[in-house]
Amino acid sequence: MVISLNPEDLAAWLADPARPAPLLLDVREPWEVEHCALEGIVAVPMAEIPARAHQLDSEREVVCICHHGVRSQRVAMFLAQQGFGKVYNLSGGVDAWAMRVAPAMPRY
Repeated sequence: MVISLNPEDLAAWLADPARPAPLLLDVREPWEVEHCALEGIVAVPMAEIPARAHQLDSEREVVCICHHGVRSQRVAMFLAQQGFGKVYNLSGGVDAWAMRVAPAMPRY
C-alpha cells in the first residue's frame, strides 16, 4: 500500500525528533537533483530502481520524491509490490515542497 503524503505533513515528520526519519528516495534524473533537492535524500533515478531496490531497507519507511509526484508514485507502487511495507509518495513532489514549505528552493 502506498500512502500519499503532502509537503506540510512531511515537513512536520522531518521536524519531529521523536519520529525516526524516513528514507527520502528521490527518483528524479541527476540534472534535476542538481537543480534542487530536499536535504538528506538518496538519489536513485527511476530507471535504476528495479536493479537497485535490493540496496534499500525494506523495513524502513520510504518517502518517494520526484518533480510533481507522478514518477515517485510509480516507484512507490513498485516498491510496495516488492514487499516494502511502509511506502509514501510526496504528493506534488519537490515543486509542491518548494511552493508550500521551502519557498527559497529553486523551481523548474
